[in-house]
Amino acid sequence: MTQLKQEEKIIKRNTLFTMIVNIFLAAIKLVSGILGNSLVLITDSINSIGDVLTNIVVYISSIFSKKEIDSEHPYGHEKIDSIISIFVGVVIIYTAYEVGSSAIILLINLIKGDAVVNVPKWFALAAAMLTIVVKELLYRKTIRDSKKANSSALKAQALDHRSDTYASFGASVAIIAAMLGFGFLDPIVSIIIAILILKLGIEVILSGVNQVVDRAASPEITEQIKAVISKYKDVKSIDDIKTRMFAMKVYVDLEIGLDYFLTLEASHDIAERIHEDIENTIPDVLHCMIHVNPYYSRDNLTE
Repeated sequence: MTQLKQEEKIIKRNTLFTMIVNIFLAAIKLVSGILGNSLVLITDSINSIGDVLTNIVVYISSIFSKKEIDSEHPYGHEKIDSIISIFVGVVIIYTAYEVGSSAIILLINLIKGDAVVNVPKWFALAAAMLTIVVKELLYRKTIRDSKKANSSALKAQALDHRSDTYASFGASVAIIAAMLGFGFLDPIVSIIIAILILKLGIEVILSGVNQVVDRAASPEITEQIKAVISKYKDVKSIDDIKTRMFAMKVYVDLEIGLDYFLTLEASHDIAERIHEDIENTIPDVLHCMIHVNPYYSRDNLTE
């Protein structure tokens, strides 16, 4: 099985498992919210139903983003993965909007005296707290799988789990407050949670956009590349280093200076060894292209 097929398998397995869990959580929260007098839990269950639709999109994207290289796509199809991560980011922001707008409306009605917060049952709280535990475990599993599968869409899905953890935490606080007679805390906490979810969604979108527009890799990656090159004493100068993000991987374009008197074969051998060393040493690097320039020292020029 090729590397891309293994990565596709990881994404599909994770997403199917996540889909089943989200369906279970949506059912638990909907029933508990209705029977337990918790409007915030019912809203949270709708969020889980939306997550199922997101899972379907990520599953479908894995089929296309992990296709083998072909003549029309010599660099592969993995940017589809980055585009899907942007979509997931939009979904997260929509979740923030739904949580925030509902909370603001409820807060206004409470201030005007047009709304009353019902006292929820204990099992409504239990359902919300169960969601926190399950979603946090899903986040940790999915973030690990996203690294194994080199998938920005799966990473975005992991962050979506984290946003759900925030939302369910807010629901738990709201339910506890209502049970203790402090119903006014419900919308206030929900607004704070909505802001945190909004921030997370923006970060997911920016990450996806940076991958699509070929943003440079982090300075740490550049320093790692320089560290590898420094091991080769034949390299007299580093003339240029360019990096660009390709999904969750990095392409490197490198120019180095070698003594002008070296044969073409010797220069090629040095460049090939550096090329393989960079790709094997730095996990984030998918491919490294090296151009060799002739290096003329002062001694050379005065001869």
